[in-house]
Amino acid sequence: MKTVIVIPARLNSTRLPLKVLLDLGGKPVIQRVYEACAKAKLHHEIWIAADSQEVMDACKKFTDHVLMTSPEHPSGTDRIAEVIKTIECDLVINVQGDEPFFDPGIVDRLITAMRQSDAAMASVCAPVENLDELNNPNLVKVITDVNGYAIYFSRFAIPFSRDKEVADVSVYRKHMGIYAYRTNFLKEFITMPVSFLEQTEKLEQLRAIENGYKIKMIEVKSIEKGIDTPEDLELARKKLKQNGTI
Repeated sequence: MKTVIVIPARLNSTRLPLKVLLDLGGKPVIQRVYEACAKAKLHHEIWIAADSQEVMDACKKFTDHVLMTSPEHPSGTDRIAEVIKTIECDLVINVQGDEPFFDPGIVDRLITAMRQSDAAMASVCAPVENLDELNNPNLVKVITDVNGYAIYFSRFAIPFSRDKEVADVSVYRKHMGIYAYRTNFLKEFITMPVSFLEQTEKLEQLRAIENGYKIKMIEVKSIEKGIDTPEDLELARKKLKQNGTI
């Protein structure tokens, strides 16, 4: 089962323009993500899906595995789907281009989960850490069945606690946006119309669930925050210094 990691690298970002190219300890953010991915063990190749010549040129300085994709794609999923038209593979892992501190072991666990299940997709969750996270609509929550397949994703706390206030938030799970897709499913997925649930919650993974496809969830202890704001970038720079990386 040939597996490739694809990192969508979009130049423009609403909250932090040019973030994939911003300096993080002497290297652009996207290079830090690429190097983290390279530490995984079960994949075969890593590719960056660029949306502009500026991103393409920056990535070419550290890898030849960069492909130009259309700047018109509405999501990273569509960008990845364009890449796999060129790169032949059975399984593709979508790693966000703004998460330089993610654990590369997660990639290997996703690959293993897909090899051992019949799921169309797989993704990652972790325990919610506090009430602020639980009530934050920007932090997506997920619930699963007893076999670890996603039942639903929501921006609200699910399940709703009807009879009492939430005493232990750790029973809730937050979602991390790293995905594994079977290639044949992904090609079909991007042709499906936007579903009602997806449109309502603004979460495209609900399109798969609403169309009857399984999403296998793997659980990790915690999730490293991506870089979305100038404050996140400064925290990331401090973390690199604390870790002795720079």
